[in-house]
Amino acid sequence: MSARQARLVAHFPGVNSTTVWSDPASGSQIDFASFQHFAQTAERGLFDYVFLAEGLRLREHGGEIHDLDVAGRPATLAILAAMASVTRSIGVVGTLSSTFNEPYELARQLATIDHLSGGRVGWNVVTSSDAFHGANFRRGGYLPYDERYTRAEEFVALAKRLWESWEPGAVLADRAAGRFVDPHRVHEVAHRGRQFDVSATSTVPRSPQGFPVIVQAGDSPAGRDFAAANAEIIFSRHTGFDEGQAFYRDVKGRLPASGRTEDSLLILPAATFAIGDSDADAREVSREIGFAQTSPQTAVAWIEAIWGRELPGLDPDGPLPSVEPAEGDQRLGQVSTRVEDRVARAAALRDRAATEGLTLRQLVAAETASHTFVGSPETIAAEIDRYVQGRASDGFVLVPHLTPGGLDPFVDRVVPVLQERGVLRDRYETDAETGAPVTLRRTLGLPQPPAAAAPVRRDEVAA
Repeated sequence: MSARQARLVAHFPGVNSTTVWSDPASGSQIDFASFQHFAQTAERGLFDYVFLAEGLRLREHGGEIHDLDVAGRPATLAILAAMASVTRSIGVVGTLSSTFNEPYELARQLATIDHLSGGRVGWNVVTSSDAFHGANFRRGGYLPYDERYTRAEEFVALAKRLWESWEPGAVLADRAAGRFVDPHRVHEVAHRGRQFDVSATSTVPRSPQGFPVIVQAGDSPAGRDFAAANAEIIFSRHTGFDEGQAFYRDVKGRLPASGRTEDSLLILPAATFAIGDSDADAREVSREIGFAQTSPQTAVAWIEAIWGRELPGLDPDGPLPSVEPAEGDQRLGQVSTRVEDRVARAAALRDRAATEGLTLRQLVAAETASHTFVGSPETIAAEIDRYVQGRASDGFVLVPHLTPGGLDPFVDRVVPVLQERGVLRDRYETDAETGAPVTLRRTLGLPQPPAAAAPVRRDEVAA
């Protein structure tokens, strides 16, 4: 039996807190050259797709913009189109909220880029749970927890109906008249549900892959059920081998209830890495990167968020604060914490700092900046292979620490070892007849959606 193939995704660094902006090799978060270099490096490494997070608002601390936040959070859809224009085979996937978008408009935009890219687009569906981001939008606030997935489920179902509303053959070709629409093969979508009331006709034909690949990152019971019913990829946070296996079994075990098979869903945890000439060298590289990821200001802000209070004059290279956490529920950054959680967390941090002899900044680095894969290229490749063969994951979403060149060492040093082990492709698949690149869904080995939607009457109403 041949080995299971590892799926690799490249997560563009920048919005997340792992990026080391102080490094001389760090580049821009908003220059096109950064996105071009990163996407082309991932394609050179034969990755499945490039992944973009989205930041809808600058981070704040104590009610003010964090002075170390990144300079720029460009709009996801524009970047997807830009990266697709400078690559040939690799997919492009972006994070877009089902809470703060509308189905018709987002479905239309994604379908457009899917056509322009030859069927290489995916959508990471997020539910945007907090009022901090919701304040940007007209209705303000945010949805209660149980309504977030209700809206997301209805949003995705409606988007799929729009994507599927053009039957095969709806676009007719004629040498004299050009390309035109067969009105009998284009169906109006009439939908009335708890979240949306829409009567629409899609302006965009079905894309080569049917519709964009659906990615989802929820981990709650509701999130897992949503993923089992709707997602084709789960962007997971479970990076430990044992917990990865447990998550894998749990989510894949939910698929039959939705009439799905195991191969219709891929589970890809996020992973960071530190590469060295030897494992010992890599451990030192990891320590240096982790410390660089934790600036003095970031370390103090992290501790203040745990303590639930501002701590003026706190020395990042000194001990943890001697004062106790603030009383009452507090919201210093973007996360509200209960006092009992803060007291227990502070006690655990003090114990670790005393046991290991760590300064405040060293402690925060140890708590927040550990790396998933640390070792020589051979060690890292063997670990990735172990996870995939052991069904702790189907591959990984790799998050480098530098923009845009942080992926280069992995592509140059680890990818060849994975290829030697026979668990990573040595070329992208192309269409046997035309030689053109295949769609993202086909690259990932995911099932093709049904060929056509059933005709929809003008008066049909979906609950």
